[in-house]
Amino acid sequence: MSAILSADDLNDFISPGVACIKPIETLPAAPPPDQQQQHQIPSSDLEHEVILDGQPGSPAASAAANAGPAQISLTDCLACSGCVTSAEAVLVSLQSHAEVLSTLDLAPALRIVNANANGGIEVEGLEDSSAKLFVASVSPQTRASLAAVAGRGVVSEREAGNMIARLLCGEEGLRAGGRYGNAFAWVVDTNAAREACLVLGAEEAVSSSAEGGIVNGNGNGNGAGNGRNKPTKPVLTSSCPGWVCYAEKTHPHVLPHISRVKSPQALTGTLLKTVLSHTLGIPPDRIWHLAVMPCFDKKLEASREELTDAMWGGGGKPGKGVRDVDCVITSKEILMLTESRNIDFFGLPKAPMPTSLQIPFPDPTLQRFLFPARPRRSGVDPAAGTSGGNLYYTLKYVSAQHPGSQIETVRGRNADVVEYTVNSAAGEPVFKAARYYGFRNIQNLVRKLKPAKVSRMPGARPVGARKPTGKQAGLEYAYVEVMACPGGCTNGGGQVKVDDPVVMERKGLETKPGPQEQKQWLAQVDEAYFSAEESDIELEIKRGSSAAENGGDMVGSISPAYIRDTLAHWASITGIEVDKLVYTSYREVVSDVGKDKAAGATERVVQLAGKIGGGW
Repeated sequence: MSAILSADDLNDFISPGVACIKPIETLPAAPPPDQQQQHQIPSSDLEHEVILDGQPGSPAASAAANAGPAQISLTDCLACSGCVTSAEAVLVSLQSHAEVLSTLDLAPALRIVNANANGGIEVEGLEDSSAKLFVASVSPQTRASLAAVAGRGVVSEREAGNMIARLLCGEEGLRAGGRYGNAFAWVVDTNAAREACLVLGAEEAVSSSAEGGIVNGNGNGNGAGNGRNKPTKPVLTSSCPGWVCYAEKTHPHVLPHISRVKSPQALTGTLLKTVLSHTLGIPPDRIWHLAVMPCFDKKLEASREELTDAMWGGGGKPGKGVRDVDCVITSKEILMLTESRNIDFFGLPKAPMPTSLQIPFPDPTLQRFLFPARPRRSGVDPAAGTSGGNLYYTLKYVSAQHPGSQIETVRGRNADVVEYTVNSAAGEPVFKAARYYGFRNIQNLVRKLKPAKVSRMPGARPVGARKPTGKQAGLEYAYVEVMACPGGCTNGGGQVKVDDPVVMERKGLETKPGPQEQKQWLAQVDEAYFSAEESDIELEIKRGSSAAENGGDMVGSISPAYIRDTLAHWASITGIEVDKLVYTSYREVVSDVGKDKAAGATERVVQLAGKIGGGW
């Protein structure tokens, strides 16, 4: 379990479920010979550790009392809806900085040799079945958090990214203290996948708004994002796993509305696993992908069965395949990595890795996409927010299709609820969207989407959610950006907080900071997220002007045509349909807490015995 996960980090906690039951299944002792013919096994032989309302349960049998603590895996959490908290409330034993170090020291890494942009790539070390190829991806929110820790004006967001790359790849990083000197072959900026997600999400929202969306047969949002399974209006963003987990467990009626587009983390994982496995000729389980994210919820997202090679390499159905993202650590855990290897993170070089030490990506087209000559900017405009800019880009995309249109902004009941309307040149509304951040606001949103209940009384009207008075009756939201954390992703639970010892030490704080200091600290993280060098701004302006002069389709600083061409190329070199690569699905998670199991005690013991090799 991550040693830094605590209740103090939970700013989006709602409440635990009534009961959380984790079975501690133990095989009964071998019966005496004279009892071998006995077929009935008392149900008391299967003990359970029961926690009611967060308190220890009733006294358990002696066997359970002597058993070790239950280990709750990420898959266990996803399979149970006993809790309605975000994933940050779940104490898990996997995906921590310790796992990164232990995996790096497991065996010598696979080595890329004779690599060049034109091909001729070979992989050495395949004879060792434990050897893996290490790749990593880093979010812009993580870079902003670490830049803020370094100090305003000391380290920029881009330089923080260079320092992370030095830690993961460089001679002065993790390689120096490892058993085998292993390091990561590539460190990818998730902004590349983010741009693809923005284009796909905007096209999905516009299409669903125009056609009204189509719900599949079971109405739970399963299926890829192809023309037969578009989300229904309003489309709700899906890049926040805490929100998705909450919807699947407590509000399945909103699943048909959730965007089918993968998150940048998931899309990056799929791209790396598919391309590297196909171009290098190695199975995906020989590729180990680490993602560095601002949120503990991302650990749960990485564990979803919908985000494995079973979806793109098998029959297209969720299953226990090879994960696209093997491990997720947070911004805090980057500092714990350096501490474990006695490395001063803030003493690492701020300059990018020398070109001579960089390994070219196997495919030249994707090399240019993942590692552009000029790094992408995280935040082009503060109006886009700090959560990737899904809503902002969609509004710009719609506005570009209506020349002369204007975007009108109306603040809601608090700073985390904002409504947006794209008005045509004639002043007519053509597209309406909103932003809902934080679980308190999300609960208001899902209540509005709850379908009316059919009354059992003859002739009675259906009862359910009513439209608020004073709202326009003819225009509903077409798109809603939903994030679990108030303030967005720079305020994720895995970010470095102002009361963290490293921040207090670097800032010379003697007393524990309060809420006001945390608010000021978040403003500094946001400032780092939106920071850009003047050369970057000039380049963005130049790119936009050049695209306009040449009749390009640039929306902001992103070309939808370029993104579509890149995705088509990705599909062609892997032989996998684009839909299988970029879209995902969701399912209702039904709680079995307090319910009778389908299998009896005898059958469950037989199943358990079979799993471990035959029983007694």
